[in-house]
Amino acid sequence: MNRIRLKHILFAAGAVIGLGACSDSQLQVENPNSADSRRVLATPTDIENLLGSYYRRFMGNPNGSQTNVWGMASVQSFENYSTLSNNCMGQRIPIPRPANDNTLGNPCGPEQAGLYNRESEVLHVASQILAQIKGGMTPSPASAVTLGSDAQNQRAVAFGQFLRGLSMGYLAMTYDSASIITPAMMAADPAAAGDLHGYQEVMDSALSAMDQAITAANAGTTAFPLPSSWIPSPTTFSSAEFVKLVRSYKARLRANNARTPAERAAVDWTKVIADAQNGITADHYNTTSTISGPNMTWVAAWYAYNSWHQMTPFVIGMADTTGAYDAWIKTPLATRGAGAPFHMATPDLRFPQGTTRAQQQADFNLNSCQPAASTCKRYFVNRPTDNLGANSWGQSEYDHARFYSWVKSGDAGQGQNGKFPYFTLAELNMLEAEGQIRTGNGVAAAALINKTRVANGLAPVTAVIAAPVPFQPGSTQACVPRVPDAAPAQGAASPGTHCGDMMEAMKWEKRVEEAYTHFLDWFYDMRGWGDLPQGTGLHWAVPYQDLQVRLHPNYSAGGGLPGSSAALGTYGW
Repeated sequence: MNRIRLKHILFAAGAVIGLGACSDSQLQVENPNSADSRRVLATPTDIENLLGSYYRRFMGNPNGSQTNVWGMASVQSFENYSTLSNNCMGQRIPIPRPANDNTLGNPCGPEQAGLYNRESEVLHVASQILAQIKGGMTPSPASAVTLGSDAQNQRAVAFGQFLRGLSMGYLAMTYDSASIITPAMMAADPAAAGDLHGYQEVMDSALSAMDQAITAANAGTTAFPLPSSWIPSPTTFSSAEFVKLVRSYKARLRANNARTPAERAAVDWTKVIADAQNGITADHYNTTSTISGPNMTWVAAWYAYNSWHQMTPFVIGMADTTGAYDAWIKTPLATRGAGAPFHMATPDLRFPQGTTRAQQQADFNLNSCQPAASTCKRYFVNRPTDNLGANSWGQSEYDHARFYSWVKSGDAGQGQNGKFPYFTLAELNMLEAEGQIRTGNGVAAAALINKTRVANGLAPVTAVIAAPVPFQPGSTQACVPRVPDAAPAQGAASPGTHCGDMMEAMKWEKRVEEAYTHFLDWFYDMRGWGDLPQGTGLHWAVPYQDLQVRLHPNYSAGGGLPGSSAALGTYGW
């Protein structure tokens, strides 16, 4: 087993966690500045307080920092368009796609290592805490402590395993491999680094940890609800509410680990369905804080209109019912959109309504949802001024605006302070709907898809899985989504568009409802669906810094490299 001193990642509350202090039998001087987990976790209160701070620590990188891969993944999946070099967004927009460069000293190195380092830390700390408390591992060491009662121990075990599941789950979904750390390993050696395992094996361990969290939460008498600081949220997490959240994450993780359509099809969708049916029953909100976290830093950055962000037509154009998207997609990539930003009209009420740009701007103005705790009338806005990018295919009139009130004013007048939906019920419904489609239950899938579809002005899908979505009332050609016929090669003009089937209707609802709500939301889905542009990296390599320490050869992912690059996809991209 490779073992290293992970001094670069194991920090907690200003102290390094998980590293045994160096000892020398001939030198009996104790250095108070040397990391020693037994001193940091000296009392049951210390242990419980540290554990309770680590959900926010977990959320601090995927959502509360820009030093991660969400910026580059968003442009790779067409959720966002930016030519700025910030966080390597501009470096990732070219088509054909460049590799996710992992060479030593590459400019994207901090972003590519950010999530890996943080979630490795969370995994180590949670595993070490479980190793130190009674019931945290079987059999418990003789030195295991009690946090006050068996009920408190079980609550801590449930929360610690949840953190282990989250950290390994996001490592598996994002990187090609990562370490698997267990409480037993931490009990034997608090500095254990663990061997690298492939993403599928890491996900298996993540889902196993989630199952152990559920078992502990359901184990008779427990000390639930969780203290409110453990998961800052309007929800009070009784054991039942906690289990719903865990099962929701299980559904997300299990479905989104796939790298290819074949892997996505092979997911155990019966388990995804079961978890979704027993998951959250309303949007899961975190109460964000710019001081103590968690936060959604990337969302705030993207909402700096006219500089950071606009929606390229590749995906949102599928809502168009005027023929504009059909004409756009029939143009070769190099000249697509040249001359003017993309303009469309759609019956989807999440987009500004009207046939002209002036009508759409009059329909929805950002100032209308700037007051605190406002609900924006539309999810998208027709931008008042254009920011024409380097690629004509990136030019459109539309920005995402759903969370503008939160960005500007929060719940009480302070931007980014207030409730934000980290897991929407619509996402969970679409996870179940995809499972129902893949297992042949069109009736159940249609009912789930129509919950948001019909509420937003779109004709309901029928129970026939292979049937195209219906035309809008009074029309003989207007349908949403209207998807591209596959082009013969990347960059070539598409033959045209056609009305999508039930699967495409589900994908449309998931994209629109899920946009900007959680880390790599479009990227994970579009990877498994086969919708990423050809050559896009399917994941990121283990950061070169970690590979160096392990004496492993360095490598990159994507850019056409075999085994790590998207094939020519569903839509001929």
